Amino acid sequence: MIEASFNAIVSGIPYTIVLTLVSFMIGALLAVPITVIRMAPNAWARHLAHLFVDVLRSVPPITWLFLIYFGLPDLGVTLGAFTSALIGLSLISGAYLSETYRAGILAIAPGQWDACKALGFKPFDTAFYIVTPQALRVAVPPAGTYGIGLLKDTAVASTIGVSEVAFNALQEAQRTGHAIQVLTLSGLTYLLLSLPLAYLSRNIDSRLRARFSLG
Repeated sequence: MIEASFNAIVSGIPYTIVLTLVSFMIGALLAVPITVIRMAPNAWARHLAHLFVDVLRSVPPITWLFLIYFGLPDLGVTLGAFTSALIGLSLISGAYLSETYRAGILAIAPGQWDACKALGFKPFDTAFYIVTPQALRVAVPPAGTYGIGLLKDTAVASTIGVSEVAFNALQEAQRTGHAIQVLTLSGLTYLLLSLPLAYLSRNIDSRLRARFSLG
């Protein structure tokens, strides 16, 4: 029984990993323009970006996935369960990571911008070569924490039928009637999957701390 349940749970690991990594990477890229707009001089642009972030963060992930998977077909757009989960989690990741980036940039002493301007640096060079590396040092730990949280949040994809770890564990628990054993096995699987992410996050943070210091 345990072996069959274990195999079923393991078969869901690729879906969980792909959902986590791809959603995180798309979110990390999407967060860049959102952060730029959030810090733009134009007030309307800032407010729109702020509203976008707040709406995405305020609505539960399961609701977004239901809207994309069950709601969009009413508008003539039909997506598969995995694609719906990927889109929903990527958008949510973009919103959360944009706030992480913004916090990293705001942590940089404002005087550095003035100093770079006085030294003749162009705004892009200041942002790219001076501010961004230091902001990354601040942003990496919370981004890593978010990535671990995202790994666990991928379980929400089970509600629309994605055969990831939680979905397969629930199926096995119902099939075998041994919920405690099967769900404990599922929890241990998430724990083992999160350890490399935690190690990677700490490793990158250590490297950035060794190379950059905040002014």
